[in-house]
Amino acid sequence: MHNIMPTIASPTVTELAEKYFSYYGQARRGKSLKSDQELLRDIILPAFGHLEVKLIDRHTIEMLHNQLSGKPYQANRILALLSKIFSLAVSWGWRWDNPVKGVEKYQVKKQDRRLSPDELARFWLALDQYPNHLMAYFFKFLMLTGVRQGEGMQAAWDQFNLEEGVWVKPSHLTKQQKATHLKLSNKALKVLDQIKKLTGQTSTYVFSRCADRQPIKGEEARVFWKTIMEAAKLEDFHICNLRTMQAS
Repeated sequence: MHNIMPTIASPTVTELAEKYFSYYGQARRGKSLKSDQELLRDIILPAFGHLEVKLIDRHTIEMLHNQLSGKPYQANRILALLSKIFSLAVSWGWRWDNPVKGVEKYQVKKQDRRLSPDELARFWLALDQYPNHLMAYFFKFLMLTGVRQGEGMQAAWDQFNLEEGVWVKPSHLTKQQKATHLKLSNKALKVLDQIKKLTGQTSTYVFSRCADRQPIKGEEARVFWKTIMEAAKLEDFHICNLRTMQAS
């Protein structure tokens, strides 16, 4: 059975957004729904929420998209949201075409994803909410050292000279198949000190499971990663991208 839409004379984009959430918002997942609401509230509606739906053309969409060229992931999410909303406007008879059609998304690679200062602050704060969870320190360690996930999981305490602030990575851990000396930042050293206090340094490995003292596994990392992404309200950011966020 089709929904019967009320007739609105010359509806605005704000009214269209309200109808979108009223009729389809319930089907969106929690994080996705919040993301849609924030994009509309903070960016789309301030730009042209007051305009009539029928007056929005491709040029209007392109102007907004171009203004967000410095944030390509966000710009592309906005395009996707607008495309969905205006396709509904077409099906409801509020306009004849979808003005988003033909506007090209920015070409970005997942491994090039960077966090903005605000996103980085939210990410770190989310990790701080788990002071007794080893995985939170694991993600901090990856970000602060720029190493691969597998390298971090196999890190052993005897590889570190904490007095000199150096991690001697053995050849089997490196892509170049040779031992490398990695100078650790003060923040990275602080994370290692926090791990020692948390675990009592009772295992060979820095990041080990309590049950068998073996290195943590990728599946454990992925499960906790989802928790952190939800808490930090982040999308399109993957564990591998932590290598691009090395801090000083």
